[in-house]
Amino acid sequence: MFAHVPASLDLFCLCAAWCRTCDEARPLLASVLADPELQGRVQMRWVDIEDEADALGDYDVETFPTLLIASSGQARFLGPVEPRAAAIRGLLLRELQAAGTPLDADAQALLHRLG
Repeated sequence: MFAHVPASLDLFCLCAAWCRTCDEARPLLASVLADPELQGRVQMRWVDIEDEADALGDYDVETFPTLLIASSGQARFLGPVEPRAAAIRGLLLRELQAAGTPLDADAQALLHRLG
């Protein structure tokens, strides 16, 4: 039996304009998404936590950058990541290949508010 392979992912990068780590993450993410294995399969949206505070609701971003990854309208990953290309690339490739369990209702609600 073959595992379901999602065709694409939605990637939300939760950051802040004042965060220097986020400044470094933006070009890093662009370079990761230019990878031939990911190109065209991951759509990214930069979410400034202050500009979109209403959409974040009660979700508190404690570490930057924090990524929310969704597939087929279901949140699959929500959490901080180390801003390293190899780690982010690996995470995205795993999510493209996995048919994991959707996250809890709070993560799903956050996805729908940002969506």
